[in-house]
Amino acid sequence: MGFKIAVAGATGNVGREMLDILDERGFPADEVVALASRRSQGTEVSFGDRTLKVQALENYDFSDTDICLMSAGGTVSKEWSPRIGAKGCVVIDNSSAWRYDADVPLIVPEVNADAITGFTKKNIIANPNCSTAQLVVALKPLHDHARIKRVVVSTYQSVSGGGKDAMEELFNQTRAIFVNDPIEPDKFTKRIAFNVIPHIDSFMEDGYTKEEWKVLAETKKMLDPAIKVTCTAVRVPVFIGHSESINLEFENEITADEARNILREAPGCLVIDKQEDGGYITPYESAGEDATYISRIREDATVENGLNLWVVSDNLRKGAALNTVQIAEVLVNRGLITPKKAAA
Repeated sequence: MGFKIAVAGATGNVGREMLDILDERGFPADEVVALASRRSQGTEVSFGDRTLKVQALENYDFSDTDICLMSAGGTVSKEWSPRIGAKGCVVIDNSSAWRYDADVPLIVPEVNADAITGFTKKNIIANPNCSTAQLVVALKPLHDHARIKRVVVSTYQSVSGGGKDAMEELFNQTRAIFVNDPIEPDKFTKRIAFNVIPHIDSFMEDGYTKEEWKVLAETKKMLDPAIKVTCTAVRVPVFIGHSESINLEFENEITADEARNILREAPGCLVIDKQEDGGYITPYESAGEDATYISRIREDATVENGLNLWVVSDNLRKGAALNTVQIAEVLVNRGLITPKKAAA
């Protein structure tokens, strides 16, 4: 007997991706329910070759549901995830609401799947920030081999990380430029079309943004609290796909060739690294793909045991929806949950 799965936030970019990926990967679900706010009730969304009618989250009874994939935003998750968990339904949350809670495991299956057992404290599992997810997938095998001391990362994040409205703003601004219409930024602080903005999320007292802090805190929680991390997060005029320029300093010696070979064998990683024109990955090519792509692997002679990497991934998939479904697969494959209907 299969599981009953609910997708909360099913009308959003990530919610729709979750439904697609559940179908693509043949998740063992007997029933999938699409949930959203009351104003979206009755909206139709696709699930494979089927169409689901969206139900209102506020009216839904989770008592017979096994897993809720939550992509309805932090405010909704703060209110609803504990209620859903109390019904015996495991919440896998895509927002930042629970990532830093000591009683909630923060999981990327290729990195720290064993930590998932801590979900029983609150019946909540957190999905990391999209830029952190691809970062730690690339860092984990290298850290295991040579122990990372310090990470310096600059992100080049697509507008889809800001939701549908952000994607529409890039589209509308691009069109406005070509027809010489005026541009008024709305979702972004400055014009995003044909521009880059070194500002994602709110500023903190130390001058970093919340997005940059997330990368630091989440990398330490999932990988190693001893690693020093600094980040500059930048929004770029790309629709889908986050890119990262990463500088690493290791405790032990590691060459570019060793790193290349390690990453070729690492789960979730795909190395495309030829030192020639076009011998690297770009965000355009990562869209719709599941892998974390790694290119431009080279030694940094300015520090002892230093490496540089270029890492690219589809932020709607590995950065959000795919990772959430993979977490659900870990729960099922390790026998950590059983279908409620079977138990009844």
